[in-house]
Amino acid sequence: MSALKKQRLLALDILRGITIAGMILVNNPGSWGHIYAPLAHASWNGLTPTDLVFPFFMFIMGISTYFSLRGYNFTLDAKSGWKILRRTVVIFLIGMFIAWFGLFLRGVLSDKTFWEAVLNFDHIRILGVMPRLALCYGIGSVCALLIKRRALWWFVGGMLAVYSVLLIFGNGFEFADTNIISVVDHKVLGPDHMYADTIDGVTLKFDPEGLLSTLPSIAHMLIGFICGGLILSTKDNHERINRLFIVGTILTFSGFLLNYGMPINKKIWSPTFVLTTCGLAASFLGLLIWIIDIRGHKRWCRFFEAFGINPLFMYCLGAVLSIIIGAVKIPWSGVESGMISIKGWAYQAVLMPLCGDDATLASLLFALAFVFINWLIGLILYKKKIYIKI
Repeated sequence: MSALKKQRLLALDILRGITIAGMILVNNPGSWGHIYAPLAHASWNGLTPTDLVFPFFMFIMGISTYFSLRGYNFTLDAKSGWKILRRTVVIFLIGMFIAWFGLFLRGVLSDKTFWEAVLNFDHIRILGVMPRLALCYGIGSVCALLIKRRALWWFVGGMLAVYSVLLIFGNGFEFADTNIISVVDHKVLGPDHMYADTIDGVTLKFDPEGLLSTLPSIAHMLIGFICGGLILSTKDNHERINRLFIVGTILTFSGFLLNYGMPINKKIWSPTFVLTTCGLAASFLGLLIWIIDIRGHKRWCRFFEAFGINPLFMYCLGAVLSIIIGAVKIPWSGVESGMISIKGWAYQAVLMPLCGDDATLASLLFALAFVFINWLIGLILYKKKIYIKI
């Protein structure tokens, strides 16, 4: 149970649950060719509602890290260091397992032998959402313990300034092989272990969770860490709201103003993306505290609580289920091959007829149904008070 919940501040768990449900929702449309517009990422520069989900979770992770490290008196010693290292390695390996599991299942269900599928590491993606969370948690936690809290804002600003210089002089705002982010990933990871993205008909190996763009992500997490300190330094929810709205307003406007010279871009995790999304996350958390913990309107948010109490487990559950229903095939006469994936069958055979062949609506309904299935599993854990910590 989170530290905030013990203090009867439910808003953070709800915001965490909203982001996890959102991540599962946007990652599982019925068809990638027919995505409901608000659930699509910006193709390059820009910001959509979907682009807020992952950075909001990163911000929340920073807040939760503050609560966690408070128990170690913000001291880096053998006990706190071991916890940070262990959790970092575990989260990173889980991310690698998810990437491997997809390759394994598709391989074992095709023409590969079992052991060929097991040892299929030639094209495994090394980075991704979970590895990024691991690196930001591990490095960010160590930084938070070694640097005085009064100096953290300066440290965060310095990180973003250094990254800005790298982007400006390294062709960092262009979707190209010459982009410094892509260059670093090609040199260190190799193209076979990177994500392939397509923009305006051009396909490149360009990882949105690349090594170099982890630098501003760490700064992102540390902004959440600082906000965690602002929250716990007072027990008055009204004061917490004031602080969050002040920080949120400053960061949001700074991000939007700097956007004219430095575009907001999730795929390179630009400094303006950090400022804007952290600002919006802080303001949204303040709003939720007012709605839930001050006004007492809690019934509407119970759905998200099942996601919020086991966030990383629920995200991993969604990823594994998505791989399974996308890889396992069943007989269906509606396709030429006579076999279709479970996901394809649900989308084409069930939802498309229900939606009058409206492909986009069917795609949206599939995503919502998938979130609901995951929620049912999370609800069982919630009611049994089973908390799976990763």
